[in-house]
Amino acid sequence: MYIWTFFFLPVTNLLIPLVTLLIIYYFIHIYLSENLKLIPSTFQTLVEKSIIFIFNLVTSQIGKLGYIYIPLVCCLFNFILGLNILSLLPFGLAVTSHIIIIIWIALSICSGIFLMGISHHNIKFLYIFIPQCPVALLPLLMVIEIFSYIIRAFSLAIRLSANIMAGHTLVHIIGSFVFLIGIKILGAVLGITFLFAILGLELGVAFLQAYVFSVLVCIYLSDAIKGGEEH
Repeated sequence: MYIWTFFFLPVTNLLIPLVTLLIIYYFIHIYLSENLKLIPSTFQTLVEKSIIFIFNLVTSQIGKLGYIYIPLVCCLFNFILGLNILSLLPFGLAVTSHIIIIIWIALSICSGIFLMGISHHNIKFLYIFIPQCPVALLPLLMVIEIFSYIIRAFSLAIRLSANIMAGHTLVHIIGSFVFLIGIKILGAVLGITFLFAILGLELGVAFLQAYVFSVLVCIYLSDAIKGGEEH
């Protein structure tokens, strides 16, 4: 029954880019495993530089205690970046612009980080919700601290989804405009040139949003690791 269900899963628009990205990264892993060289090729150098980039990111935000989380941050960064780049291809679907999917991912990450903080510091981790303030203001500020901690997941998701959606909307508007004025050669040439410029900007946004997402996850991990020690 489970095997039958597995082979007859409905193939949706959201599933296609996820499976495509999985296949791409799988073949990259196979290629690198079989072609590692002491003097690296251009592609191997690019991959090594990306790993060093993630290593420096985790080290700067968390320190030596964050070494164990480098695989997690590296997977998140490459996952978000890969989906963002695939969405720029013709007929590509921007998975990261679907708020429900990104909120689910963000809630999973933030819930895991909270449980990790509890496991590291036990009940002392909850001291992060108790600010240093006059006793009379303590109940109100505790509610604010708890709310601000919960809202992290939503801000993490909305920031990514809104930026990707805005960029793709702009590309769609310009592309539609170029198509409508295609009969005017000069206008079409200028429009296509501007469209490619926007696509180049979107490629930068794809990298930037993956970086921002990873940085925020590192900051939240740092709070969970060091939160109990600060009180």
